[in-house]
Amino acid sequence: MFDDLTTQAVRASLDGLAMRQRVQANNIANIETPHFKAKKVEFETALAQAISSGDGATGVRASVSTSRLAARQDGNNVNLDEETLGSTETGLRYQLMLRAMDDRYGLVSTVLKGVR
Repeated sequence: MFDDLTTQAVRASLDGLAMRQRVQANNIANIETPHFKAKKVEFETALAQAISSGDGATGVRASVSTSRLAARQDGNNVNLDEETLGSTETGLRYQLMLRAMDDRYGLVSTVLKGVR
């Protein structure tokens, strides 16, 4: 029950989103660092493939790559607007996944309370 495909997918999403939050915060923290290259996190494609294949999502891992955005004169390519918007979106998605996990375990709790 706690290791079904839905729970695996939500856990993988939470892990990927948490990593994305850390990477975005690091990008923003280094906005003034010369020659710093922004990073980005991808996990949605791997998660979708794992779910559609029916293999489960336990092996899904987020990958970090360097952004290919154009750099400023100092060699830094962090875009504050993009990072801020992305950070907000990531936070909202994380809250949604937490709600999904909470609802899932809340259902189990309700069933167990009814068994007594």
